[in-house]
Amino acid sequence: MQVPKSLVISDYNPLWPSRFRGIAAELRDRVGDDCLRIDHIGSTSIPGLAAKDLIDVQITVEYLAACDSWPDEVLRGLVCTPDNLVDHIPAGFSTDPTDWAKRYWSRPGELHVHVREAGRPNQRYPLLFRDFLRADAAAAGSYGAMKRALASAVQDDWDTYYAVKDPACDLIMAGAEHWAARVGWSQPASDA
Repeated sequence: MQVPKSLVISDYNPLWPSRFRGIAAELRDRVGDDCLRIDHIGSTSIPGLAAKDLIDVQITVEYLAACDSWPDEVLRGLVCTPDNLVDHIPAGFSTDPTDWAKRYWSRPGELHVHVREAGRPNQRYPLLFRDFLRADAAAAGSYGAMKRALASAVQDDWDTYYAVKDPACDLIMAGAEHWAARVGWSQPASDA
């Protein structure tokens, strides 16, 4: 039995963006024709934000079926995880399961790759979340402090960590939606 990696929130590492770029280049080489975009998402994509030391990548495809022919191990050690096929559904959003469907590859403790369909709410969510926190240092700082306190409180209980963190992210998204409307946010160009 594999022991889960400890739940540790680290200070921001300025090397995270270059790690993402290297990973994205490998992914583009491997599955490029299917990718509409490859983006650095999650806390490591937000300068200055404390985070778990792992890179989250979102690959956007036209249809999820496109990636069903990808190898189970898309990159060395990056393995398809068939039990993680639906994202958390935030309160007040569409409850249509197809809006939250995804495919997921993981190199535990290092890299998570989320594959989502273009135009779905779960594809938009991490990009808006990221861009809002990049634009609002106070919100990003508060989010980082919450993650540190939560990790300390739950120790290595990953299920409880996500059970609390997901709705906290939904609260941030409420502010992000107002910010997006105010500034006319739209999805920026792909990161890779």
